[in-house]
Amino acid sequence: MSKKKLNIAIIGATGYTGLELTFLLSKHPNVKILNLCATKKIGKGISFFDKRIKSRLPNISSIKNINLKKINLVFLSLPNGMAQKFIKKTFNKYKTLKYIDLSADFRIADYKIYRKNYNIKHSATSLINKSIYAISELVKNEIKNYRIVANPGCYPTSIQLPLIPLLKKNLINSNNITIDSKSGYSGAGKNFEKKFNHKNLYKSTYAYSTKKHRHIAEIEQELKKHTKKNFKLSFNPHLIPTFRGILSSIYLQTKKNVSAKKIRNELIKFYKKEKFIKILKLNKPIGSGNVINTNNCEISVCNTQIKNKIVIFSAIDNLVKGASGQAIHNMNLIYNFSQTNGLK
Repeated sequence: MSKKKLNIAIIGATGYTGLELTFLLSKHPNVKILNLCATKKIGKGISFFDKRIKSRLPNISSIKNINLKKINLVFLSLPNGMAQKFIKKTFNKYKTLKYIDLSADFRIADYKIYRKNYNIKHSATSLINKSIYAISELVKNEIKNYRIVANPGCYPTSIQLPLIPLLKKNLINSNNITIDSKSGYSGAGKNFEKKFNHKNLYKSTYAYSTKKHRHIAEIEQELKKHTKKNFKLSFNPHLIPTFRGILSSIYLQTKKNVSAKKIRNELIKFYKKEKFIKILKLNKPIGSGNVINTNNCEISVCNTQIKNKIVIFSAIDNLVKGASGQAIHNMNLIYNFSQTNGLK
């Protein structure tokens, strides 16, 4: 990529992930934000929604105001079902335009499974195989060949980063995986109070969607893709009374003669060149505090008192590594920018 700045538009700029994107990209040395789009508060400055954003940026406008001939890349931070319509409408008309979609619209390879999980009929099925599901550390070479990037979900990111290297090396039993994940309420979006109306929302922990959480299909699909095995796992999400941050506890049975130390060493080896993956010391206590407002994933491998039973803890910021930060990392990979640009 030349030194000329990348022209971008952010559609859905005033939601939690859209604001995080705008905040991070406003400090990115290689991009110029030409459009910030939403459906409400047209004409407002972006600092009205997020006081952290000090840069002089375009005011909120309608999608109709975007001159796509001037745009290199569009970030879509929209409710499920909306990005696919925009991409379908523009994909063939603007041949060089690229898209990073932060919704689930292009995460699921089988449109029937997408419809079952999200109760939305996919309107751009012919474009699904023209997209790439992109956990940044796992798609560094392939991502440049695609115009549509499906940014992964927050829970799936925290879970796949520790699991995939171990499953590929056959170090753990694939039929005995239990995952307990806890997330701050920003993961449910700005309308979370409509989705979660239990008592004492801001003072309590709440378990939900144990059998049919929408991210299960995404996780199982990607584990199968990387290992060529079918998976059925137990995934138990919880909402906790913090704004941001995820801690996933992954309960695993190791193969015979595979120690927790060996598991940790494999993760260190797999991610030795990755700037955002931090493998902690064996049995190190861990929380989400260290990763808040960063694109890092901290991983701690811990023994239990049961032989061949370990717990891997994985911590990320759901709005950064689980959403907007990973989207920017993916952009950096596509355009050969420094991987840490906008994410330091």
